[in-house]
Formats: sequence, C-alpha cells, structure tokens
Amino acid sequence: MPERRLVPKPTPTPPRRRASLPARIFGRGARGAGQLAEVAGLDRAIEEATEDAIVRAVESEAMERALARVLDGPVVDRAVKRALESEAVDQAWERLLASDEAQRLVERIAEAPEIRAAIASQSAGLLEDIAREVRRVARRLDDAVENLVRHVLFRRRRSEPTDRAGLASRGLGFGVDVAMVNIGFFAASALLALAASVFLADPSGISAPALAVGTTAWVAVGAAYLLLFWSLAGQTPGMRFLGIAIDANGSREIGFGRAVRRLVGVALAAIPLGLGFIGIVLGDRRRGLQDVIAGTEVVYAEPHTHRGD
Repeated sequence: MPERRLVPKPTPTPPRRRASLPARIFGRGARGAGQLAEVAGLDRAIEEATEDAIVRAVESEAMERALARVLDGPVVDRAVKRALESEAVDQAWERLLASDEAQRLVERIAEAPEIRAAIASQSAGLLEDIAREVRRVARRLDDAVENLVRHVLFRRRRSEPTDRAGLASRGLGFGVDVAMVNIGFFAASALLALAASVFLADPSGISAPALAVGTTAWVAVGAAYLLLFWSLAGQTPGMRFLGIAIDANGSREIGFGRAVRRLVGVALAAIPLGLGFIGIVLGDRRRGLQDVIAGTEVVYAEPHTHRGD
C-alpha cells in the first residue's frame, strides 16, 4: 500500500485592516490640500519664503557670532591639527612637490624678470654692504698704523682728522687690483698652455723661456692696468672698492703723462725695501714718493669719520 505524503496547508493571509475613518479623512484632505496648493502656486511661495528665511538666518549677526565661537573653539583647533598631521596630507604634499607641474612653476618663477631683478638688487646690496664695512675697518687701520709708526719713530701724532687715504686703505686697494690682474693673467696663461700642448710636440721643453716671458708679460699687464685706470678714471677697481681716489689739484682726471710719472714713482719707492712709501704715514698730507713725483694725492672718495665712528 503506497505511503501517503502529508502536504502542509498554506498559512491563511490575515485580512487587511481598514484605516479608521479619521485617518482616511485626514489623508484625503492632505492630498487635496497639496493638489490645491500646487494648482494655486502656494507651494512655490512657501518654498521661496522658507529659502528667504534660511538665507536671512545664515546672514544674521547671530549666525556670525555662532560661527566665530565655533571656529575659535578648541574643537576646530584639534580637528585642523589632526588634519595637518595626518599621513594623507603628507602624501599629498609629496605628490604635489614631485609633480611636473610644480617643477614647471618653480622654473617659471625663477625665470621671471622680477625675480632676477630682485636677486641682482640683493647681490649688489650685499656687495655694497661688504665694501662699506671694509672701508670703515680700513680707515680705522689707517689711523692705527700711522699712530703706531709715529710712536715708534718718536713723531707727534696727528691732532686733526684728514681726508687723505692712509697706508691700510691703499694697501688693501692694491691687493684687490693684484688679485684681479692675476685672475685675468692666469686665465690667459691657461689658454696659452692649452694651445701650446696642441700645436707643440714637446711643450715642456720651453718651461724656462716661458717663465721669463710670463714674468715680463705679468709686469706689462699690471703696468697697463694701472695706467689705464689711473689716467681714465683716477682710481682702479680696487681703489673704488676701498672708497679712495687719486686727486691732482682738485681733479681726478690726472692724464696719461701724470699716470706714467706716478707709475715710475711706485717702482722707485719699492726698490729701497719700500722706504719710498714712508711718507704716507709720516707726512701730514700722506704722500708717498710716487705722489711727490706725479704731484698727486690719494683722498677718500666719501666723507671720512675719525676715530670712534
């Protein structure tokens, strides 16, 4: 006899509960009121009125004071601090700085004429500040060296300040000129040595003649350097850096002939172990042998402040 299978009976669906009469009346009334408001344009008016009310509330002084209190409070400070210290911000900065756009921006800023002008102005200002400080120290040394030599030789010290340049300012200016001549001469010598190594089979065999020729050439270049600047400008670049100039009867245009006589005087003053320059520290007008021969003086190109400046 076949086994009978039991089929479960379906669960009966509970009857849908009908809404109460007040609810049905209120719902129909609300839908009817909405349709009536839409037809009459009241819904749009209500939206605009609500929007205006929100805008007035946001723009009110009370809202400004509330926002100010929130922004000045510790909560915002802590949130901003956590955001800045987050790893995501660090990664964003790294990607930004490593991007091609950032590199192009930096290059464009560096190539801007305003930036270049500002850098040049700063460089010129720095160089002028250095020169001003060197001049101030050199003028102090002028008085100190003069007083020392006069004390050793039992000569009376200078009682009044002078506008004539002393030994320290002259020596430092001459040192700057020698450095400039050497730089130019060594650059030319390097080019000549390179040319000799290319065109001569054994350039080392002419070392002795080259030394004599090089020494003569160095002296000639130095003499031409001094004559050129003395005759044309009344001061060399080194003298300009130290703020001193050659004066001949109240004029800096000493001419080529006077410049040649002054150069000869420098050579004659240096031959006896530099004794020809002793007048710079012992004479009232601070004139060396070269100044006496050429009829010149070396003066400060700027007002001189005596000891204690």
